[in-house]
Amino acid sequence: MAKEQAAGTAGERSPPPSAHTQARILAEALPHMQRYDRQTVVIKYGGHAMGDPALAAAFAQDVVLLKQAGVNPIIVHGGGPQIAGMLKRLQLKSEFVHGLRVTDKPTVEVVEMVLAGLINKDIVTAINRQGGKAVGISGKDANLMMARKITEMPDPESNLMQAVDIGYVGDPAQVNPHIVEVIAGSDLIPVIAPVGISNEGETLNINADTFASALAARMKAKRLLLLTDVAGVLDKDGKLLPQLTIEEARRLIRDGVITGGMIPKIEGCIEVVEAGVEAVVVIDGRVPHCVLLELFTEHGVGTLVTRKAKKSA
Repeated sequence: MAKEQAAGTAGERSPPPSAHTQARILAEALPHMQRYDRQTVVIKYGGHAMGDPALAAAFAQDVVLLKQAGVNPIIVHGGGPQIAGMLKRLQLKSEFVHGLRVTDKPTVEVVEMVLAGLINKDIVTAINRQGGKAVGISGKDANLMMARKITEMPDPESNLMQAVDIGYVGDPAQVNPHIVEVIAGSDLIPVIAPVGISNEGETLNINADTFASALAARMKAKRLLLLTDVAGVLDKDGKLLPQLTIEEARRLIRDGVITGGMIPKIEGCIEVVEAGVEAVVVIDGRVPHCVLLELFTEHGVGTLVTRKAKKSA
């Protein structure tokens, strides 16, 4: 149903559901709402969902409803296209090594300006316009995300580690979630830019998926939701796999069913689940209200990775 709605054009409006239908939908959502009551859900927000105004508004509504329903949503956002656009405007060249942006001193200043400034405050404003109370921070605030420079990466062909120099790009080294816990423990919603700081005081650009995963693992979140521009993990016939256990995910990687950029994403999901997060979900962010559909309905809109085989975990 959700995918049919996403495929429709803006002019194709369905008639509003009857009062009885609305009541039934709310009643069916109740057990799911109870499951997440007072639980932490980390949401990595990025991709097409950020660039489409209608999807952005729907996402903000979802976040506000989660908070009102007793869930503690924590938002970590990306911003690759916006960073690329600003670099182009400033005539700064940008290259990628194994999927990570080479970030010299001028580039990291632009990254921080765009992520912790423009994008972060746009998301905060969108949530506040829907009746929420969002607060924007970055990984530098209260030393939330201490990071180390990436100096080596696996070679895509041999998978052997090789030395790299990609500038001010980091991986999480230590997560200090106190500031997030204080914000989320009130009526406020934290919105976090994935910028970290090294022990030497250097600003480091961190991949948003990696940042959100490290935060979710440290906080033992109930769920980590990764909004993407794909339906989820697909089988060899191109059909969506609604759920995977850790072992099934590893087998699909070995068999070459999971390929390309989905491999590091799923490997990250496995690490997060093994670190204590109940489940990670790769969600199709192009579906309106995908967060509510995933958390508060039986079927969801993506691929759930968990230790157990049952989606109701």
